Amino acid sequence: MIDDIVRWARRKSPWVLHYNSGGCNGCDIEILDLLTPRYDVERLGILKEASPRHADVLICTGPVTRQSRDRLRRIYEQIPAPRWVIAVGSCSCSGGIFRGGYNVLGGIDQVIPVDIYVPGCACRPEAIIDGILQLLEKI
Repeated sequence: MIDDIVRWARRKSPWVLHYNSGGCNGCDIEILDLLTPRYDVERLGILKEASPRHADVLICTGPVTRQSRDRLRRIYEQIPAPRWVIAVGSCSCSGGIFRGGYNVLGGIDQVIPVDIYVPGCACRPEAIIDGILQLLEKI
C-alpha cells in the first residue's frame, strides 16, 4: 500500500537535475526552453531541482570528458535511490561529433547507467518531453 503511494508520487512529480558534461550548449538551451511558458513542463509535475540530493532524475547533455567523469559519477551517487538517468542529445548518447577527441570518453553510458536515450543534435523540446514521459511510464 505504501509502496504504491510512493510510486504514484514519484510518477506524478519527478524532480530533475540537469548536468552538462562538456557539450556545445545546444541541448542545454532546449532543456531551458522546457521551463518557458511555451512548453511548461511544470504542468506535468516536472520540477527542475538545483541539488542532486533532492532530485529523482538526472538529465545529462554533452559527451563525457576526462575532466567531467569523476564529477558526473559523484553527482549520480548523491542522488537518492531509486534514481534515473536520461541522456539528451547525440553527444550524451554516443559522444557525437566530439567522439574520438583526445579528451572525450564517449557517451554518458561510459560512466553511469542510462535509462532513456533522446537522440538529436540539438534535440527538440518535444523529444525531451517525450523521453521524460517514457521514463515516467517505466516508473
